[in-house]
Amino acid sequence: MRSGKLTDRARTLRAHSTDAEGALWRHLRGSRLAGFKFRRQHPVHGYIADFICLEANLIVELDGSQHFDHASYDERRSQQLIAQGFRIIRFWNHDVLLRTEAVLEEILRNLREVSGG
Repeated sequence: MRSGKLTDRARTLRAHSTDAEGALWRHLRGSRLAGFKFRRQHPVHGYIADFICLEANLIVELDGSQHFDHASYDERRSQQLIAQGFRIIRFWNHDVLLRTEAVLEEILRNLREVSGG
């Protein structure tokens, strides 16, 4: 996808976020999680990451039932981003909504692991 189209798509995704994305964003925005800066629906290497912390090269992806149908695409995408030096962690939407603190703890554990903190 061309850069301009990717940016437009990311903008559209930000405007139409899922309940789980909105819930997680409330905890990540404005460097609220231990001072780590996140971006949401951010273009990276030809893909759009749900959430990304560039300083830690960490991508957080949220998956709903639609991801069952896209498992092979998700795997290829993940492998390409890992090859670019990113770590990717995935959570189910329902976990974000029902186990928010556990999800945040896992994100923070990964951030500290990759940033050496």
